[in-house]
Amino acid sequence: MPASPRIVLVTGAEMAKPDPETHHLVAALAQLGIEADIVPWSAPVDWAAWPLVVVRTPWDYFRRLPEFLAWAEATSRLTPFVNPLAVIDWNCHKQYLRQLAAEGIPTVPTLWLDKGCADARAQLAARGWGEVVVKPAVSIGAIGALRAMASDPACLAHLDSLVADGDVMVQPFVTSVAEAGEVSLVYFGGHFSHAIRKQPAAGDFRVQDMYGGTVHPHQPTEAELAVADAVLARTPAPTTYARIDLVEFAGAPALMEAELIEPELFLGATAEAAMNFARVLRDAAS
Repeated sequence: MPASPRIVLVTGAEMAKPDPETHHLVAALAQLGIEADIVPWSAPVDWAAWPLVVVRTPWDYFRRLPEFLAWAEATSRLTPFVNPLAVIDWNCHKQYLRQLAAEGIPTVPTLWLDKGCADARAQLAARGWGEVVVKPAVSIGAIGALRAMASDPACLAHLDSLVADGDVMVQPFVTSVAEAGEVSLVYFGGHFSHAIRKQPAAGDFRVQDMYGGTVHPHQPTEAELAVADAVLARTPAPTTYARIDLVEFAGAPALMEAELIEPELFLGATAEAAMNFARVLRDAAS
């Protein structure tokens, strides 16, 4: 009998938390007759041995970004690779939000500060914002994010520290996040699959489960779908998987992030989610 087709799901060697969902995808692929290997991107393997390399959960990439991008460029020359290199390169720095805002996508107002910026405190003060969230422009899972009053000495010290290490973004705190959380719309092959709402723990603003956030079913509105579709229409190349995170801002949905490299896709949220993804990967590998 011929061997089963194989693909590789790329993960990280050092994970901030256990991967809660890849087993759902592995099981769905198996139902389609496809075996999936799970390998860290930094592993010394022959990536050309697989007919499809799927960048899935490399949750340590942001700590070694130049190495990760060099790996992605080299690997994408060897074998089919998703999401495409152009998408990964575009999405790894949150500066893409600035581009999307300029193209008319509703986003949260943002102060962008380059690494080493000498007047970061003055630029923040000039915005006149009260409570803000200060975070690195290259990060995942709210790592490095601080919510505080803009004039708080602890906020300013955190700002100084982040600017010394890399590019920084500052946004006014969106009160709806604490009240209603964030909505995530998940797409496979450019088609909507499912949605969830992420609710932060009481008194927190971070919706991730490692901070106590919880996940709830969500039926997206037409306005939410319209924003997500508009974002995906502007990526540098078509996406095989995508998660579009939205918040309510000024009474309408606004883009918080487009997660196109290593998003948790909530594959256990519906009975069909993992199979929706598996079918798209089967088609990409054939």
